Amino acid sequence: MKNDVFFQDLGMSRDYQEIWDLQESLLAENVAIKQYNRAQEKSGLNDFKYTKNHLFFVEHPHVYTLGKSGDVENMLANEEKLYEIEATFVKTNRGGDITYHGPGQLVGYPILDLETFKPDIHLYMRNLEEVIIRTIGEYGLKGERSPGETGVWLDVGKPYARKICAMGVKASRWVTMHGFALNVNADLRYFEYIVPCGIKDKAVASLNRELNRDLNMEEVKAYVKKHFEDVFEVNIV
Repeated sequence: MKNDVFFQDLGMSRDYQEIWDLQESLLAENVAIKQYNRAQEKSGLNDFKYTKNHLFFVEHPHVYTLGKSGDVENMLANEEKLYEIEATFVKTNRGGDITYHGPGQLVGYPILDLETFKPDIHLYMRNLEEVIIRTIGEYGLKGERSPGETGVWLDVGKPYARKICAMGVKASRWVTMHGFALNVNADLRYFEYIVPCGIKDKAVASLNRELNRDLNMEEVKAYVKKHFEDVFEVNIV
């Protein structure tokens, strides 16, 4: 029987901290349910509750986020420059280094109880990558994995290798949060103010730059949802 994943498109210009708080609250709810169920099991009772899986789509205003293992030196813009380009800077609790979110970028936040799938973070990350690889394949692009580096890349192993989708997650009691950021119609100039993901010798890409045209964001979202359902073998409701 397939898991249900409750989907919500949170729209554009949603503040990063607001959506982070939402994720934290849903993760906490799921962790509390799992703790309750374990207490029931230890007591020999069977009044079990079910965790809920979620998937959110959102576009953030210009914001740079630094992962817990990241190096703040990879943020190249000072406060004055951030003000000038109307961007903010947030330290987060996800994995990974620094990245950018902004208009024209599709950010996906899955809050999944991996114990109802398979409790394997490595597999989870590879599945997220597979969703994006299949999505950009709809547009004739060959997405690839780069050894030792998360996310989805183009032209891996070549001098002009570039990342089109960044990823960084956190998991607590096998419940995930944070997720992926796919550059669709993104303004890549904003990446000039950071060392993206802490990787100095590789560039970033966006679907519109690769295809020489802006894309219909709703169409891209539909592809991501479709492939998320297929890869994770879920029902998006």
